[in-house]
Amino acid sequence: MTIQNELLITRTFDASRELVYKAFTEPEHLINWWGPKGFTMNVTKLDLRPGGVFHYSQRSPEGHEMWGKFTYREIVEPEKLVFMISFSDEEGNTVRAPFSPTWPLEILNTLTLTENEGKTTITMRGAPLSPTEDELNTFKAAHDMVQKGFSGTFDQLDDYLAKV
Repeated sequence: MTIQNELLITRTFDASRELVYKAFTEPEHLINWWGPKGFTMNVTKLDLRPGGVFHYSQRSPEGHEMWGKFTYREIVEPEKLVFMISFSDEEGNTVRAPFSPTWPLEILNTLTLTENEGKTTITMRGAPLSPTEDELNTFKAAHDMVQKGFSGTFDQLDDYLAKV
């Protein structure tokens, strides 16, 4: 199913589906690759179940801290994660993105993992949930920026998977 205005990101990793799944769902893996290059990651909570939350912070090299969270909707280990992603405050309340007053409050993401000959392809589809027209326009205008950001993050995941 294609969602109107969705962002689609696909990447193949030279690792088993089980390892890639763990990299997305276990704090000891996530702290090594999730987020922008050069940022340090702190996992406050990771409750991997429908309705559970992954709450985290990222600190820039200059010391600026941002908070975010995933709220899980569906989990099919090791092949699928469906989650709502949003910016948050320290307590886990959903807040506006620090970089845009019109960035959507919540983005629904579906991450699927398929394995072929020892390599895993992830497909991530994301779209704003109930966006205003301004939020939808902001999201659409940022597709290239978001693609580049995830490319860098997934480069870090690729490097990390080669070491574990």
